[in-house]
Amino acid sequence: MMDSVFFYAISVFLVSLVMAFMSIWIRQKLISQEQFMEWQAEIKAWNEEKKRAAKIGDKKMLARLRRREKRILQIQSKMFKKQTITLLLNMSIFIGIWQILIFYLGNKAVAYLPFSIPFITGPPPYPLNLFYWYIICSFLSTNIASRVLGVSMGLGAQPQAK
Repeated sequence: MMDSVFFYAISVFLVSLVMAFMSIWIRQKLISQEQFMEWQAEIKAWNEEKKRAAKIGDKKMLARLRRREKRILQIQSKMFKKQTITLLLNMSIFIGIWQILIFYLGNKAVAYLPFSIPFITGPPPYPLNLFYWYIICSFLSTNIASRVLGVSMGLGAQPQAK
């Protein structure tokens, strides 16, 4: 196996890129973006009506909204459940991959920066450890994966146009 910092840096970047694509794929399989946005719109409309009714003191409207509250709570529960399952699945995969990376690259310098970052990099040639390099790669690869697949990273945001 190559014992080169360049090889480590590229390997960590590729792992973070695969993880970003996998995370987006899992989210798309478990959460219907259209259904999620419909639910969010319904909850938002209900909340706005409730605020308006409370502001003007309309007791009939508040009573009608209380009858719909059970449905809103069920929707919120479904949304939370899907988000939690997605999070737990992504985290378990991440922890497994992270353990493998730590086993092979734990104390090694995996990248060098052309400049110093106080409290993060060491003396020249400014080495980065696995933790900081993975964070940098993760931001970049998540951005790349979301643009390639044409999805937004926030659950409440509108999908990007392809």
